[in-house]
Amino acid sequence: MSFWVKWANRPQSLWLRRALFQVHLWTGIGIGLYVLLMSVSGSVLVYRRELARTFSREPRIAAGPGTRMTVAELKQTAKRAYPEYEPTRVYERKNPDQPVEIMLDRGEKRLQRLFNPYTGADLGDPLQPGFRFILWLADLHDNLLWERTGRRLNLIGGILGTLLCLTGAIIWWPGLKNWRNSLSVRWKENRKGFNWALHSALGFWSAAFIFMWGISGIYLSIPESFNAVVDFFEPVQNSGKATRLGDQILYWLAQVHFGRFAGQPVKFIWFVLGFAPAALFVTGTLMWWNRVLGPWMRRRLIVRPQIDGVEAPRPDHSIRA
Repeated sequence: MSFWVKWANRPQSLWLRRALFQVHLWTGIGIGLYVLLMSVSGSVLVYRRELARTFSREPRIAAGPGTRMTVAELKQTAKRAYPEYEPTRVYERKNPDQPVEIMLDRGEKRLQRLFNPYTGADLGDPLQPGFRFILWLADLHDNLLWERTGRRLNLIGGILGTLLCLTGAIIWWPGLKNWRNSLSVRWKENRKGFNWALHSALGFWSAAFIFMWGISGIYLSIPESFNAVVDFFEPVQNSGKATRLGDQILYWLAQVHFGRFAGQPVKFIWFVLGFAPAALFVTGTLMWWNRVLGPWMRRRLIVRPQIDGVEAPRPDHSIRA
């Protein structure tokens, strides 16, 4: 029986598929937590702009009844509120119902506070906790909170994630007779294999998106390298030529990563499908536990231990259940 006949009818019998299954398994175990982290944070950051606007709303003030404080008076007010700091800058807003923002420094430390320019009341930090969390989450997703080193780790994660997607797509193929059954999940018909069926179906329907996120994630980790490739094939001209094709491709690669190209319906789809890698990690981990780690631990538990050369009693067989 030729390779292609086996691939069409009995792919499970091919050594290549078994080898790719091991690659898929151990790659998934190796970067599973990373995939979970990128999946959840990426889904939330689909709505980064909307969340930033929501959490960056400043308090409004009522103009009057007195006159508006001068910059010098505002600095004195801030100095009284924070005597250990020195007011350095005052940012006044155009609208009369907006507070002023004052920068206060003490060595390398800096405070940013909002003040009512009519009463001198301290209105708090201009960056709300929710806004700071969004900034932190974006830094975690983009740089793993580790700047350049984090982006390099994201590059490795993007490459391994793409490998995970490609190997998963290959080993998904169940043969001509069964491929339609692998597109959906039938809980009532196959309860014991529900987890495998869910992993298989979810992987099929999300494979194209995961592949796209892997490639675009690689680009966003090392954009300078991709730009250098574009410069090589399309050198910059000084003749005012329209945007290069390579630049357009890279622009859309960044936009498509977060679904920022066709309004709220696409963002919602990206938000929901962004959790697919996390779901695949959970179902894959359960399969690994049920097929490998769980049986191994049970075998270890039923082995008769030796204590000081004396065989201990057999454990209760009820642990096998």
